Amino acid sequence: MSVTKKIAVVTGGNRGIGFETCRQLAKQEIQVILTSRESAKGKAAAEKLQAEGLDVSYYSLDVTDADSVQRLAQFIKNEYGQLDILINNAGVLLDSSDSVLNTKIDTLHQTIDTNLYGPFLLCQALIPLMENHKYGRIVNVSSGAGQLSDMNSGYPSYRISKTALNALTRILGNELKGTNILINSVCPGWVKTDMGGANASRTPAQGADTIVWLATLPDNGPTSGFFRDRQPIPW
Repeated sequence: MSVTKKIAVVTGGNRGIGFETCRQLAKQEIQVILTSRESAKGKAAAEKLQAEGLDVSYYSLDVTDADSVQRLAQFIKNEYGQLDILINNAGVLLDSSDSVLNTKIDTLHQTIDTNLYGPFLLCQALIPLMENHKYGRIVNVSSGAGQLSDMNSGYPSYRISKTALNALTRILGNELKGTNILINSVCPGWVKTDMGGANASRTPAQGADTIVWLATLPDNGPTSGFFRDRQPIPW
């Protein structure tokens, strides 16, 4: 099996920041596996990028389902024998600006399932494919809403999930020291997407820029950090 291009997986790649991340990575001659839970939307997104002449394929993935994650890992192993880049972009915002005292525990459970357990399962399943050839770049798409240094109220489930995702970044960053597998969190800013809304100040292309920068870091690049606009920010 001969793989000449780097192989990237992007979760939640059918729209918004994830879709634009797929586009920008593919424009750098990276072979992109666009994943999403809804097959019809995911296939349509991949076909749109293929029509632009980009090397993007689709794979159905439910990040909250451990069996689905394992099937993805086995597919990549069988098809390519390696993985170079993992973008943990899939995320949900299910709660409102209500007080944490009024937040339903089911809302917290569902948010954690996607925003934390998903990246957790994917890292466990896919990092071994990076270790095999001593190279990997992992980007956890977080949010300033998860910064402990600037923690506020509102959207409590979302905030808690992103803070926990940042903790996962730090833990893995420490465990992977010296392996040439670099892992970082990113705050893409307030982006015009279904989640961010029409009043957001940034385009998806602007939101994806730092994600793609972190996904293509040189071997001496930073790890275990939190970034916005290609600059480190406080945890």
